Amino acid sequence: MIVYLDTSSLVKLYVEEDESSKVDGLVRSSEVTATSLVAYAETRAAFARRFREKAYTQDEHKRIKEFFEKDWSSYLILSVTGDMIKLAGDLAEKHALRGFDSIHLASALTLREELSSPIVFSCFDDNLQKASEREDLDQG
Repeated sequence: MIVYLDTSSLVKLYVEEDESSKVDGLVRSSEVTATSLVAYAETRAAFARRFREKAYTQDEHKRIKEFFEKDWSSYLILSVTGDMIKLAGDLAEKHALRGFDSIHLASALTLREELSSPIVFSCFDDNLQKASEREDLDQG
């Protein structure tokens, strides 16, 4: 199984939140875990926001970043291409998505097309999840 994680799912691997165990189970059962290059910056921003909100200590924040850095190279990282950005623009318009959400959806659809294989799409944004369902991605 190939699983694609958007940023909301990726963060749950490092910060205990509702559904963290669900995402962990998906990743453990997958052969490949993929995400977009943009998820790196988004994930680091989410960690920093949580730290500013005092969700965890400075030492915990440092540990979370270290685990994320260590794991980053184990993910299949999809580069953002010009064609993918154009597709993301179309998807944003079609499904009323935010910019980075449309890039995540375009990345997963591009991966599915390139591999000719089903992709399990994991996200925790209602609008993005509905859009991924309308694009016939399996849900994680």
